[in-house]
Order: sequence, then C-alpha cells, then structure tokens
Amino acid sequence: MFKNIGKDLVKAFNTGVSYFLPAVVIGGVFLAIALATGDAGAEGMKVTNPFMQNLNTIGSAGMAMMIPMLAGYIAYSLAGKPGLAPGMIAGYIANNPVGENSVSTGFLGAMIMGIFVGYVCKWIKSWKVNTTIKSIMPVLIIPILSTLICCLAYMYILVGPLGALMKALTTMLSNMQGGSAILLGIVIGLMTAFDMGGPINKTASAFTMALMAEGIYGPNGAFRVAVAIPPLGLALSTFISRKKYDDAEKQLGITAAFMGLIGITEGAIPFAVKDIKHVLPAISLGSAVGAGLAMMHAIDCYVPHGGMIVVAATSKPLLYTLDMAIGVVVTAIALMFIKPNLEDKKKKAEAKAVETK
Repeated sequence: MFKNIGKDLVKAFNTGVSYFLPAVVIGGVFLAIALATGDAGAEGMKVTNPFMQNLNTIGSAGMAMMIPMLAGYIAYSLAGKPGLAPGMIAGYIANNPVGENSVSTGFLGAMIMGIFVGYVCKWIKSWKVNTTIKSIMPVLIIPILSTLICCLAYMYILVGPLGALMKALTTMLSNMQGGSAILLGIVIGLMTAFDMGGPINKTASAFTMALMAEGIYGPNGAFRVAVAIPPLGLALSTFISRKKYDDAEKQLGITAAFMGLIGITEGAIPFAVKDIKHVLPAISLGSAVGAGLAMMHAIDCYVPHGGMIVVAATSKPLLYTLDMAIGVVVTAIALMFIKPNLEDKKKKAEAKAVETK
C-alpha cells in the first residue's frame, strides 16, 4: 500500500489542485467584485448593495467549498470514489473550529486529512470479505468506517496539540509587542504566509484585532499588508517568469491577483499545494519583508481587512501601497531564482525515471 508513496502523494496533490481550482476561481472573482463596492468599517469591508451582497454570498460559498474539495480529491486520488465523501467531510471539519479550544487547521490540516482518509480507505478496501459484504463496501462500509476513524482521530488526537500551539503563538506575539517593531512585523509576515489563511495566519489576525480593541493599529497594518503579498507575488511571478508555469497556472495567476487586491491570502494555496517547497519560502520572505517595512513605517490600518481595497482606511496610504509592492516584488524575484522551469523539471524527472530503471 505504501510502495510508491512519493509518487502517489504528488499525484494526489495535483489531483486535489485540479479539482478545487474552479472553486478558487469562482470564489475569488465574485468576492473581488462584491468587496470592491463595499465600505471600510469596524468589522471589515461591508457590502451594502443587495445585488452585490448576493455576489458576495456566492463568492463566500466558493471559498467555503475550496478546502473540503481539496481534501476530498486528495483522498479520491489515493483511494478512488469511496474516499471522496469522507475526504470532503474531513476537510470541512479541519477547516472549521472544533474541540474545546475551537481549533481550525485550515488547508494544511485538510491536506493531512485527505492523505489520512485516502490511506485508511485503501486499507479497508484490502480487507478480505465475502461476496455479499464486498458489494456494499464502496458505498457503505468504506465511507462510514473511514469517516469515523479519521474524523475522530482528528478531533481527539490532532486538535489538542494544535490548540496548544495556537495559544503558545499568541502568547509569543503578545510578549514581542514591547520589543522590536520590525521583528514583530517580520514574525507577523511569516505567520501570515506560512499557511495562507489557516490557523497560524488566523492566530496572527486574532492577535492584531485584539490589539485594535486596545487602540493599537500598527500590527494590524503590518498584517493587512502581508495578507495580500502571497497571491499578488505569485500573480506577478506567472507574468514575468512564464517558463515556470503551465497554462492553467498562468490563468490562475489572474485570479490570484484579484484575490490579493482584496486581501484574500488563499489565492496562493493552489500554487503552494502543487509546489510547496519553492512557493512557501518565497511568499514567506515577501510577506516578512512587507510586514517588517509596515511596522518600521508605523502604518496603522483601522479596519480588519487587507489588500488594496482598504488603502483609504490606513494612516499612510502611499507607504502602505509601497510596502506591499516591495513584498510582492521580493516574492516574484525569489521565485525567479528558486522555482525551476517546467522544461528543466521535466528533464530532471525523466533522468530520475531512467536511474530508477
């Protein structure tokens, strides 16, 4: 079952990305259109036009479906149809608060659960059963047992340690508030980009919003600069380093640009899932630079939302824009150097295949 685990995981991640991309595109485009017409307020961008509110609902639905679809199709790639529904259910649970500490593990948790569900389903499929039971295995036994095993394992084993980790991160950030502003900005930037809208990102967000309640808006300014950098940096990279991306990724870069402009970090997820070892360092570097600069420049943001649509709700709109642009360029340049061209990647894979033979 684990003989070709490396190849199986690469295929599974690619399958997950391929199938959840439409949800990313739909969610990103409709949210971009709706939020662009909103007004900046204490609770973020408020959409008041009834028609735009409907578009916002459609976009929110697309974003809500994105993570469960990713987990579901990762499991589907590993185990076939019996893994699809359990994977989506596990992905939904991973993306929503559960447990005593209400922990959400976001897209990283969903990827882990997709893999877990896939292999549990494969294991159950390997059971030797009689003909009568075998006929109901794919539609009844495998989905129910795999969902039960994986979701309970997530709730009882993973959620506790992750909740403790989130609490430790919040404490660490609070202790840094009195120290170096630039260092705090760098840490916020790294946390923002690391899981692209997941629990670490949300921990940084909760920390900055808690400070806003105390009348401290600088860390929120750094966070709101950082959230836009990963998708915008990848969008720029698809434009200036075209040999590194296939046609689907180039089209996705357009959507990522829209999502970055309205402060939705999740626009970077499809790129990260497909090539996390090159994408994650680049976006982390860019967000760290942008957020560090924002703290150095003492940029306050007065609303709990990010991207360019809230530029008017900041204390220094020009510096806010400049720091974000610098972070975006840093990300794109980093990708230019560390991400291989598609042709080189193909040759390397072919050479490795020959060596294996």
